[in-house]
Amino acid sequence: MNIRKASQNDLSRIAEIFVFNNRVNYFPIFKDIEFSFGELQVVSLVNGYFGRDDVREKLYVCEDMVIKGFVQVDGREICKLYVDTFFQSEGVGGELVEYAVRELHGKSLWALEKNVRAVSFYRRHGFCLTGERKLEEGTKEFLVRMERAEL
Repeated sequence: MNIRKASQNDLSRIAEIFVFNNRVNYFPIFKDIEFSFGELQVVSLVNGYFGRDDVREKLYVCEDMVIKGFVQVDGREICKLYVDTFFQSEGVGGELVEYAVRELHGKSLWALEKNVRAVSFYRRHGFCLTGERKLEEGTKEFLVRMERAEL
């Protein structure tokens, strides 16, 4: 697998991975039909969030014939890390998080507290809960802060 900086041509695939993961993982928690199936759309994300220069320049993709996942790192924070559900449990996420730490100096992140699978994944990769929590904007759900232990 190859990890490289994302290009403009990668944005629709990145948005597709993001949308599908959000629907699968977060709709059961938030149960917000309007957001998950109305606002959350590939085209609007490409034209909006992922298409912004300040975001696109911080995106990296993992590919092996197709883009299987992506990571976004801003400063020392891992902002997003998503793997296409078809390629999960194949080591793609592990490669992305280790690349983010090693090459991009990612040290911390926020994860949805109820996303037990994500919290467990980050723990397996050396991240620890800091005890910090904050409300996810516009919801009643909490995010937890995790930091990579210094090795």
